[in-house]
Amino acid sequence: MVETKQIIDKNEWDLFLSTHGEANFLQSWEWGEFHEQLHHTIERTGFSIDGKLEGVMLSIVEPARRGRYLTVPGGPIIEWENEELINEVSQAMKEIGKRQRCVFVRVRPQLLNTEKSWAIFKAMGFVLSPMHLHAQFTLQLDLSKSEEELLSEMRKNTRYEVRKAMNEGIRVEKSTDENSIRAFYDLQLQTAKRHGFVPFSYPYLHEQFKVFAAQNMAYLYSAYHNDELLAKAYVIFYGNEAVYHFGASTPQGREHPGAYLLQWEAIKEAKMRGMKHYNFWGIVHEHEKNHRFYGVSVFKRGFGGEEVEYLPAQDLIINKPRYLLTTTFEHLRKRMRKV
Repeated sequence: MVETKQIIDKNEWDLFLSTHGEANFLQSWEWGEFHEQLHHTIERTGFSIDGKLEGVMLSIVEPARRGRYLTVPGGPIIEWENEELINEVSQAMKEIGKRQRCVFVRVRPQLLNTEKSWAIFKAMGFVLSPMHLHAQFTLQLDLSKSEEELLSEMRKNTRYEVRKAMNEGIRVEKSTDENSIRAFYDLQLQTAKRHGFVPFSYPYLHEQFKVFAAQNMAYLYSAYHNDELLAKAYVIFYGNEAVYHFGASTPQGREHPGAYLLQWEAIKEAKMRGMKHYNFWGIVHEHEKNHRFYGVSVFKRGFGGEEVEYLPAQDLIINKPRYLLTTTFEHLRKRMRKV
């Protein structure tokens, strides 16, 4: 029989995740702390069988104006072969959603996009979400390879730009100072204006970086040519992988390849930490040439790696009339933002 409990001990949570390769920063204790700093309600649920912890689930209440909903990003972290455990997790999602007065539950699990994964969520009563929940289609480098192998597997142009940046004497600095995120936020505003996307708020970036950097789990990288800023990259180091979470660049960054050297320095840091993967985070398919993230996807693909696609976000409906109104709004917003 599966028993459900709230986990309040960080060590218990971290120990469980440390033994599961699919664990990711979106289900970390720190991701929950970050959302608490934004005044979001969170719950850390544990699932035990015969007294042994067999699964965890971080859930977050999003108090959106279009309709309050519950998210489970990058999780839950459970054994997906255990039907009894799956049923208990599904029931827990429903109960938390109802208790928190949510319209629906949105989940983007750490499961590959396969027929089996679709069948699991269909059996639980989920439907395909009209919106994504964090990166679904990603590009990941195998860090078991040597630096020489990683360089050789890059596209010729990318390898050239990395070496050119070194020859030009481009300087890369890294910081864990929470105040450094202000400069990144300002640069993100400029980048968003040039490329036409909606940027994250300063509190969102600052509180997130503060929590992870305090645990030595995040660096803000900056590339300079002489004293001229070229680009910045925010990278999270958690569990088995490093994740290129956010990036921004200046117009001068088009003239000097600072962004390439930023990535190479972050990749080397992840290797030094003994991590298994460097995750470039979200990309779009190569045929989606009109997508606003097509250009940055070309940049990321230049470093090589394997394309990994997770199951798209799934919704469990709690209040159907409100859900229909919410998803109508989301479909319109998706069309306007061209995503």
